[in-house]
Amino acid sequence: MIVTTAQLFKLAYGRYAIGAYNINNLEQTVGLFKGNLASKAPFIIQISKGARKYSDKRFLEGMIRAAEEVFPEAVFAVHLDHGDEETCYDCIKSGFYSSVMIDASHYEFEQNVAITQRVVDAAHAKGISVEAELGQLGGVEEDVVGSVKLTDPDQAVEFVKRTTCDSLAVAIGTSHGAFKFKAEPGKKLGLHFEVVEKIKAKLPGFPMVLHGSSSVPKSEVDRINAAGGKIKDSSGVPEEDLAKAGKMGVCKVNIDTDGRLVWTRVHREFFRDKPDKFDLRDVGVIFMEEYAKMIAGKNQMLGSAGHLDEVRAALSKK
Repeated sequence: MIVTTAQLFKLAYGRYAIGAYNINNLEQTVGLFKGNLASKAPFIIQISKGARKYSDKRFLEGMIRAAEEVFPEAVFAVHLDHGDEETCYDCIKSGFYSSVMIDASHYEFEQNVAITQRVVDAAHAKGISVEAELGQLGGVEEDVVGSVKLTDPDQAVEFVKRTTCDSLAVAIGTSHGAFKFKAEPGKKLGLHFEVVEKIKAKLPGFPMVLHGSSSVPKSEVDRINAAGGKIKDSSGVPEEDLAKAGKMGVCKVNIDTDGRLVWTRVHREFFRDKPDKFDLRDVGVIFMEEYAKMIAGKNQMLGSAGHLDEVRAALSKK
């Protein structure tokens, strides 16, 4: 069942966060559905501009439609991740996406407001949810490049009231990619949750989103490097920080890099240990199961695991 992010957020707010996972291919799609059903969690499928270019957007949309038939008990939103204005309109017109993100955070405040308002008007006319962003994340992922600029809570109030967006991605210190923090001796890597608390106090009930929230597990990085990789000095968001986010009004947590690490680890180890193999399906089967395990684990951490039946029942009544 494809629903909007706004519908999911109403049920999740203040209780748990929903995992938003980027996909690019068949194996990720199957693993994603399996992992969410195994953990009985609602979820958000994210398609980025890069993914839409990688293999033509119609392939991704076709795979998601097929997965909806194969796994009819799943409840999820289909979301455009980090869209510009043109891409948002394309997704809104397609009739396939239930949610879009307009990322105009790199513009000055007034221009961000104006662009977001236009996208909201177009999306809401078709019953589609809109996520916007205020403040900037650091790091690099696909075509997203930024430097950290924390969200101003007072600006957030004005922004939400003027744009009527459905959710707001806030900058509290996370970054895109596998290198999220500069490691400093004796300093705990963490997030500015005081920003979240101030926004929640000023906008009670309004859903927030965290981007750049992969934990970049050291165990995955170590295994990749032991199998020939060269990922050095990587760092991610502590899972204990993400675990409490859902209780504070954060309804959506974006996770992409961790899935890429699982893909890299599985493939490097497989071909290292089985150099005689060349059938992509052999390693594909392993990846789907490992990716599903990662998804289920993330849902447990975010608190969304176990809520699928409750969410399906609530949305089926409407």
